[in-house]
Amino acid sequence: MKKRAILSYNPKNVDVVCFGGQDWWYHNRGHIDVQLMRRFAKIGITLYINSIIMQKLNIGQTKKFAQKVKRKLKSIRIGLRKVQEGFWVYSPLSLPIQHINRIKCLNEKLLWYQISHVIQKIGMSTPVVWVACPSACDLALKLKREKLVYQRTDRYEDFPGVDHEVVRKYDRKLKVSADLTLYVNSSLYAEEAEQCKRAFYLDHGVDYEMFAMAERNTYKPEDIAGVPTPIVGFFGDIEDHTFDIPFMERVVDILTEMSFVLIGKVSSDITGLQEMKNVWLLGKKLYDQVPHYGKCFDVAIMPWRQNTWIEACNPVKLKEYLALGKPIVSTPFPELKKYHDVVYIADTPEDFAHCIVQALNENSPKLIAARREKVKKDTWDSKADVIFDVLFADKALT
Repeated sequence: MKKRAILSYNPKNVDVVCFGGQDWWYHNRGHIDVQLMRRFAKIGITLYINSIIMQKLNIGQTKKFAQKVKRKLKSIRIGLRKVQEGFWVYSPLSLPIQHINRIKCLNEKLLWYQISHVIQKIGMSTPVVWVACPSACDLALKLKREKLVYQRTDRYEDFPGVDHEVVRKYDRKLKVSADLTLYVNSSLYAEEAEQCKRAFYLDHGVDYEMFAMAERNTYKPEDIAGVPTPIVGFFGDIEDHTFDIPFMERVVDILTEMSFVLIGKVSSDITGLQEMKNVWLLGKKLYDQVPHYGKCFDVAIMPWRQNTWIEACNPVKLKEYLALGKPIVSTPFPELKKYHDVVYIADTPEDFAHCIVQALNENSPKLIAARREKVKKDTWDSKADVIFDVLFADKALT
């Protein structure tokens, strides 16, 4: 990270405890909390705490429940692990009882004991406490800290399987308590800024070099190398509340001469897509492999559902697609307003299919360069610098 000459103190002494919105060991590491924490680790010690359970216990979905329990237990067994210089990841034991008022205090005591011990063990000073997972609210507020940051990057109260009112309560408490509430969606920021002690909008960043330079590498993953072109591609999780599966089935059915490649973890019923001959489901890939799959796309897509979750989103993959230089076709969402010049937008399967054909036919070196130029300066390093300087503006020289 670049030296911040405007600050009046040594920036090599900032520790951060981040209650992450994801599990480091199982999710794509392109998310904003992970990206910023890896950069903050260059100026102090960073402790990334894997997501504390927010969803309610649902034994009724036996297979999915068993998979979640197995995955969580495996993460907990890993415990505390140093993954790079200055950057630690920890999976505490927590229980799915955040929505049960009479006993959730037991969870908080259990978490407090574990996390306090880890903070002391790795030698952290009074840290900045960063909350990307609302269920960590009460614990975060109890920690001795220099600053409190609330990462309001999604409407977690609309997330499937949570106690919506409990999450709303956490959200309200964090917004009035946090020294900084960070938004990545301009519409949500405009709607809620007055509810916050201090609100700040920051557009997402991108690992620009990683994606833009991928095509210079001749490596091509074996499982996509044999897929017939043109390839219409998507990378990211395929979930009911985000990915519009019926919409996608109709698009695929219209464009039978094209190959549709989907990269990512699937947590929805995709039987219909699996049965289509021109669909390739390649599964979840490591983050550093994603650009090498994306570079094989002829057109990149974002077939989102139209709901309140999507209205408040700002998908990181938009900038990753742009850094790859790929034509993009997306269903509409508010944060696309700034990208109308580099994205094709359609709200019906028929128009979406038409835009894919148009994007394929119109693509050119000039358009590829324009897409990359749109996000060239939006590196995660630059975003980390902005947040650091905003957070510690009170310590700047006057």
